[in-house]
Amino acid sequence: MVKVAIIGVVAIVLATQFKSQRGEYGTYISLAACIIILFLGTSKLQVIVDGINRIESYININPTYLNILLKIVGITYIAEFASSLCKDAGHGAIASQIELVGKLTILSISMPILLALLDLINDFLA
Repeated sequence: MVKVAIIGVVAIVLATQFKSQRGEYGTYISLAACIIILFLGTSKLQVIVDGINRIESYININPTYLNILLKIVGITYIAEFASSLCKDAGHGAIASQIELVGKLTILSISMPILLALLDLINDFLA
């Protein structure tokens, strides 16, 4: 985490310096820092996948549901990353649309889990 914080602070300082002279360089520096930080963050995904597999071994869960959960996490990170980049570049409207499509995508992907939960509740009450 210290490495990520240092990269972020250095990128902000450099981007701020370049924005006054050459604004596009500041955007490129921000983009590069975001990509580096994203790759550093994805290295933690193996720990998360191992944890989910361990949980799956403890309880009887359909592996499809865990795959959906991982897809939802991935969609969330991608939408947040793209939205933040658009906001930094001054395109708030596009950022809002990316966030909206991300939320709708998550809702559509999670529909099988919601329907299975409702079926379970219905069976329990019947």
